[in-house]
Amino acid sequence: MNETHVTIVGRVISDPQHRQTRNDVDVTKFRMASNERRFDKESQQWIDGDSLFVEVTCWRRLAFGVNACLAKGDPVVVTGRLYTRGFKVDGKRRSVTEMEAIAVGPDLARCTASLHRRRDRRPADATTVDDFAQADLENAEVTDGDASERVAVAA
Repeated sequence: MNETHVTIVGRVISDPQHRQTRNDVDVTKFRMASNERRFDKESQQWIDGDSLFVEVTCWRRLAFGVNACLAKGDPVVVTGRLYTRGFKVDGKRRSVTEMEAIAVGPDLARCTASLHRRRDRRPADATTVDDFAQADLENAEVTDGDASERVAVAA
């Protein structure tokens, strides 16, 4: 089956929400925004354009890494399958843009990252996302240019 994958560059606009399905499959969801921004030569100013808001869903191993590493406000690059889901609210048609992610990473044009490579899914004694993050991402960090915030990143 041919699938078209797209890449979106933007910022995380909601804290990632992690859960497990009834079959113990990890899933993490977050919202992101991508803002059009261009330089207008006539006015010599940066102009903000339209925004794209996307609900991102991450499964299994990616879900653990995203939940352990990302927080609201982080610059990200997300690749995956983009689709629109329609529904009705009070009889009116609505739609939401969603992405099933296959890869999520920090936007290195807007932050720096230090990576710690995972060797297996999770440590044998890890029972929660916090245990996993502590054991597997101990020395990894991402720092926003001028901010002192730290965010762990796994490869």
